[in-house]
Amino acid sequence: MRRLTKKKALNLVKELDAFPKIPDSYVESTASGGTVSLIAFTFMAILAFLEFFVYRDTWMKYEYEVDKDFTSKLRINVDITVAMKCQYIGADVLDLAETMVASDGLEYEPVNFELSPQQRIWQLTLWHIQERLRVEHSLQDVLFKSAIKIAPPSPIKNDDRNFHVTVGKSIPHPRGHAHLAALVSHDSFNFSHRINHLSFGEMIPGIISTLDGTEKVSTESNHMFQYFITIVPTKLNTYKITADTHLYSVTERERVINHAAGSHGVSGIFMKYDISSLMIRVTEQHMPLWQFLVRLCGIVGGIFSTTGMLHGMVGFLVDLICCRFQMGIYRNPKETSLAVQENNETSALIENHNEH
Repeated sequence: MRRLTKKKALNLVKELDAFPKIPDSYVESTASGGTVSLIAFTFMAILAFLEFFVYRDTWMKYEYEVDKDFTSKLRINVDITVAMKCQYIGADVLDLAETMVASDGLEYEPVNFELSPQQRIWQLTLWHIQERLRVEHSLQDVLFKSAIKIAPPSPIKNDDRNFHVTVGKSIPHPRGHAHLAALVSHDSFNFSHRINHLSFGEMIPGIISTLDGTEKVSTESNHMFQYFITIVPTKLNTYKITADTHLYSVTERERVINHAAGSHGVSGIFMKYDISSLMIRVTEQHMPLWQFLVRLCGIVGGIFSTTGMLHGMVGFLVDLICCRFQMGIYRNPKETSLAVQENNETSALIENHNEH
């Protein structure tokens, strides 16, 4: 009884077989079929190899949300070269009330404004990278992946809105601050400058900011350069680092100060920035293993199906071009027997007619 039940179960399983086996005696191997199989296996190997590189690659996912952090402090990383002597200029950071909040932390270092040949090559390379970043935004993802983390500088309050470099050293007073510009001759004014680096948040080497490499050369002594910056808080999370940084966009404006012509103002370099209420979360992602296996199965199955259909279509066209249908190879056997019978009957009638 158990054997009968087991046999019925096996027969039921065999009936559910979706992959019936064809005996080898019914299969005919051809040179064209072997060629198509070889081409199919080659394509499978190539596509599987390329798919493996896609699986190894990562991409950056950008998510936007409202910035709910109102207590953190903003770090400013600035490296700027001005074509004036250090004792003639002063730089400081102001808050919304125009109160000086950071001046002593800035370091002044005498350098030559003119670049050496090697420095000029690096400057041109940086300009080229900035141009490509404006066109090909995917390069920014490459910079994010190659970034590393170092210790950040001292933070500054989050409500600071102004960083400027102008004539004379700054002095604080109860109602704000002032610069001792009267002690500097107008002939020594030259606010040609080069922004080597300007970023906000944690210092992350490898990331090129928007104003990095910017160079402005002025032929006038009284010249005002303005940069209106919009800062977007950014949380960067890659397989190498996790950091809180800030991306920014900038609008530039410059004009010559000429009080006689009605162009009033103060000569210098002014950077006014505002912090956006939105936050960007940048996360490096990787293709999961199950998706990679599914894509491989799709490649193998798709190539098998496509090459099979193409082989059948090509064979049909070859047979059609060679007129094999007219040679009776694919003619129906019933039609062939009827045609032979009609020919025999016609021949018999002709012979009888000749005898009479």
